[in-house]
Amino acid sequence: MKMAVDAMGGDDAPAPVVEGAVLAAREYGVGIILVGDSTLLREMVGRRDVEGLDVSIVHASQKVEMDEAPSVVIRRKRESSIWIATDLVKKGEAVAVISAGNSGATMATALFILGPLKGVERPAIATILPTLTGHSILLDVGANVDCKPLHLFQFATMGHEYAEWVLQKSHPKVGLLSIGEEDTKGNEVTKEAFKILKAGPLNFIGNVEGRDVYSGAADVIVCDGFIGNVALKISEGLADALGKLLKREIAATVGGKLGYLFLRSAFQRFRRRVDYAEYGGAPLLGVNGISIICHGRSSAKAIKNAVRVAKTLAEQEVNERIRKDIEDSMAIYSKAHEEYLQSLKRD
Repeated sequence: MKMAVDAMGGDDAPAPVVEGAVLAAREYGVGIILVGDSTLLREMVGRRDVEGLDVSIVHASQKVEMDEAPSVVIRRKRESSIWIATDLVKKGEAVAVISAGNSGATMATALFILGPLKGVERPAIATILPTLTGHSILLDVGANVDCKPLHLFQFATMGHEYAEWVLQKSHPKVGLLSIGEEDTKGNEVTKEAFKILKAGPLNFIGNVEGRDVYSGAADVIVCDGFIGNVALKISEGLADALGKLLKREIAATVGGKLGYLFLRSAFQRFRRRVDYAEYGGAPLLGVNGISIICHGRSSAKAIKNAVRVAKTLAEQEVNERIRKDIEDSMAIYSKAHEEYLQSLKRD
């Protein structure tokens, strides 16, 4: 099993990307194809102990900058590291592409080269969030700004499979992010999605509010990409601000410093729970291949764990499970959608 890694993608690439990829090759026993400036990559790989590891390099003469529009890679950068890495998946030379580079370009390239899974209207980016009871999945967090009820229905289906086979959650609970728990709350899209999800085969628990996201009430939380991305960025900003405020308060007094000595292990465990690097990257679910989108500031640990996520997705055949579920559920969606339209006419 080989993974194509966009070695030039990321704020500090390629150093942490190469380090993380080599760690993954050693720890998970996978093959790694580093894609990027071959001269630079050979030099970096040469400084590490890769004896006995399946690590190879494929040259790419271009890289996509973090501030470039996604369309640039399709129009003018088909020799870029993200394009070539994704194409390796299309050709069957790798089972997954992993990138900490421009997320829009990564997604656009995956859609253009790999295409969507059969039956999937729109792929979605799924991210793992820590909760009071473990972890939950939030999707979509940025792939689709505007969604229809069908898209939310399919996001729930894809999130269900991810939760069950990657997070090992039996019969995962699915919630729809809205402004109230009642089925009458929300806009027309969420109200129709509620009725369709309720009629479907998933373990749908109804609407969940923003305050419930981190409670563990739902294992899978579904929303459109605009809301999901705003929620994710607010969460990241809050976690960062809380960490800095806490550090400042601890350092402000002698008692705070002494107290930290006794609570150091608890703080370290907490830091691991909220550290995005522990969860690797966010998969773009619904494309005909495996594409993992990592944070631009990804450390070597984050890259290593992204490889782990890709490996699990491949081993558990999550894409095939999603394809089958989507195919099986379309009749349910069509019936529920028609019933919703009829109810509007009666009202």
